[in-house]
Amino acid sequence: MAARVNEWIGAYGRAWEERDAEAAAALFTDDAVYKDHPLGPPHLGSSGVHKYWSDVTATQSDVAVQFGSPVVSSDERRAAVEFWVNMANAGSDVTLTGILMLRFEPGGRCEELREAWHFEMGRHDPPAGWGQ
Repeated sequence: MAARVNEWIGAYGRAWEERDAEAAAALFTDDAVYKDHPLGPPHLGSSGVHKYWSDVTATQSDVAVQFGSPVVSSDERRAAVEFWVNMANAGSDVTLTGILMLRFEPGGRCEELREAWHFEMGRHDPPAGWGQ
């Protein structure tokens, strides 16, 4: 159960670590809605995801992404998963933690992604038991 969701999450993490906007965009439907911030405007479609990823990852380097165990609906159409990222952003070490809320189309591509996150200066390890 949740194998398809775990594959998607793994591909998303690899795209982030490799700063690969093409690979990230390929994970989304042509009419996807990607909200990187609850109060910000959405990035629309796989082309909007590509543009967003090209811009946001341009200042990132040494990216290390970790995901917790996702919570997945029985039909694998919805999932939520914690993330923990250590990276350099514009030359400064930072930690980004948060959660992705995901909705998938039947073929497995994401049709909606919503993020909530916290940004902290410095590299911090997850606490014991994180992501279980």
